[in-house]
Amino acid sequence: MKKITLIAIGLLLNVPLMGQSKKATLPNIIYILADDLGYGDVSINNPNGKIKTPNIDQIAIQGMRFTDAHSASGVCTPTRYAILTGRYPFRSKLPVGVLRGYSRSLIENDQQTVAKLLSQAGYSTGVIGKWHLGVDWTLLPGNEALLNQKDFGIKSELNPEIIDFTQAATAGPKTAGFDYSYILPASLDMPPYLYLENQKVEEQPTAYTPGNKMEKGYSGPFWREGKMSPSFDFHQVLPRFIEKANHFISSQKNDKPFFLYLPLAAPHTPWMPNPEYIGKSGAGEYGDFVQQVDASVGAILKQLEKQGIAKNTIVIFASDNGPYWRSDYIERFNHKSAGEFRGMKGDAFEGGHRIPFFVRWPAQVKPNSISNVTTSLANLLATCSDLTGIKATSEDTYSIMPILKSQTKEIKGQPGIVISSSIGYLTIRKGDWKLIEGLGSGGFTEPQKIEQSKQEVNGQLFNLKTDPKEEHDLFESNKEKVLELRTLLKEIKDYKKR
Repeated sequence: MKKITLIAIGLLLNVPLMGQSKKATLPNIIYILADDLGYGDVSINNPNGKIKTPNIDQIAIQGMRFTDAHSASGVCTPTRYAILTGRYPFRSKLPVGVLRGYSRSLIENDQQTVAKLLSQAGYSTGVIGKWHLGVDWTLLPGNEALLNQKDFGIKSELNPEIIDFTQAATAGPKTAGFDYSYILPASLDMPPYLYLENQKVEEQPTAYTPGNKMEKGYSGPFWREGKMSPSFDFHQVLPRFIEKANHFISSQKNDKPFFLYLPLAAPHTPWMPNPEYIGKSGAGEYGDFVQQVDASVGAILKQLEKQGIAKNTIVIFASDNGPYWRSDYIERFNHKSAGEFRGMKGDAFEGGHRIPFFVRWPAQVKPNSISNVTTSLANLLATCSDLTGIKATSEDTYSIMPILKSQTKEIKGQPGIVISSSIGYLTIRKGDWKLIEGLGSGGFTEPQKIEQSKQEVNGQLFNLKTDPKEEHDLFESNKEKVLELRTLLKEIKDYKKR
């Protein structure tokens, strides 16, 4: 009789019954972010490509594949800022460009982040991988006055000789809301080459590298010269992140959901696949490295199955921007890293920011489903807000939860999306239309910037429905649409969520 009464009370009050945990009502979340991976590098998006990604494909097949998803920028730092804060990068202290390894924290200590929001909802939070959002390194005595300079360490990085690497950084993942962190400070081709665990240097950077293949630029086994930990091994960075991530997953307690942000440092340069992957693709060392990334994703998926938590875990897979894949690489390997889209990393053209984006959540998302909605990686914050009921206060974030649950085909309230190129060109997308505020690619494709030659012709307009390859500029012939999109862009730039 008592048992029946207890069940009845539980049903009436809509509360978990005795023995049920909070983890049963809120899903775990794993956000895997590849680095410089193109839309066409994933075989489910590009079946004719020279790279095979069965594990990444599995996320799409078992979940939802987005065909019109975009990073908030064509390069690393600004996209990561948007993912965690739900704000477009032009609102940050660094509206154009990327931070370096000795840069200070870009995320304000009082800024709402995905990790902080989920912590409020009872989540355990962790970040493992490439941070590239700056840390507030502790300075050696005598340098304290530098801290009074406006935007110190943001638009120019610190001299490493004034940093006390024996002391913990005072801001970084922890102040951004992460309970646990194991990070590379910036890209794998930027010093210092070391790991920070909970903002403390794991091994002091007492060694130095002269750099490698400096003439290769942004490709091949390239990295810059600088400080490094003596045991740092470029080949072992990706395996180490996966090992740490699997340990984080396996160490979680059953009474608490977790959020793991896993920003990989690959396939960004240096392109250095481990021996067992060399020659496995048809796209050279880059393609081989992508296939190692795919195997690493597979290891995470296997760990979820092993722990018995795959069904109630949201797995999100994305890339931070488009690939560094020049036209001569396309010809050499007959592989289109950006798929059929124009341009590459950094660009305002689609190849710079249209990305693979897949979400698997067996408990809610229908397998093998496809969404053609236009979405931005800035939408993670609002989606987590929708999931937890905790308000998102950032300006530029809109929930895709109704999309994931197949309740609608439109993102409620989203007026359009804004993307920044590597040199600061802003792109506004609404429906089929796209306006680029500048001439040239705005990124890594030449010509990067074209000077205005005709009066009032200072941008580019494309209809992506009829012209997905951006071959026909309609700026001069459709001034009405240009005005409409420019007005919308101004409204978004001026908007502040209350």
